Amino acid sequence: MRRILAALAIVAALLLSSACSRSPRVTFYTLTPATAAGAVQQTFSSAVAVGPVTIPELVNRPQLVVRLTPNRVAVLESHRWGEPLKNEIPRLLAQNLERQLGSSRVFAYDQVSAAAAQYRVLVDIVRLDTVPGESVTVEAGWVVRGAGTARREGRAEVREKVTGADYEAVVAAISRALAGLSAEMAKSVRSEAAGMK
Repeated sequence: MRRILAALAIVAALLLSSACSRSPRVTFYTLTPATAAGAVQQTFSSAVAVGPVTIPELVNRPQLVVRLTPNRVAVLESHRWGEPLKNEIPRLLAQNLERQLGSSRVFAYDQVSAAAAQYRVLVDIVRLDTVPGESVTVEAGWVVRGAGTARREGRAEVREKVTGADYEAVVAAISRALAGLSAEMAKSVRSEAAGMK
């Protein structure tokens, strides 16, 4: 009987140590473009290149970063981006602008050469704050460059409520905030195009 109990204790200890040595399950997230329902039915025939786009070093990492207090953040090891934000955000902004301008000629900077585009949108995201269960804030400035030396500058701060308690809700709020930022950028592109006529 002692041998059986000793064997069971060893098996239990091995199972416990193997369970403790496993790394936690990692969840990966991606951003989503604005829905087609919010698209503007307007033809914009000129080519637009979006980028480069700079983002704060604080969030330029594989892990999601959330704000806990004004002076403290958490880097979430088990919640990660499916691809680097520095690649995903320019593509997302381009997809949103494509729908908001009613154009099929909007590209992320890495997809077309700047020389092939009539307009180029350079974006500097200076703040991307996420507070789980509360809100996401994206603040950015941008410059729309047209032909020659023409340029139009813009700046916006977009805040979106987080409508759930999980990190998927946080990522959805980031997507919505970037859609709001894209809408403001689309106004600048249209204004620059109107000024060039």
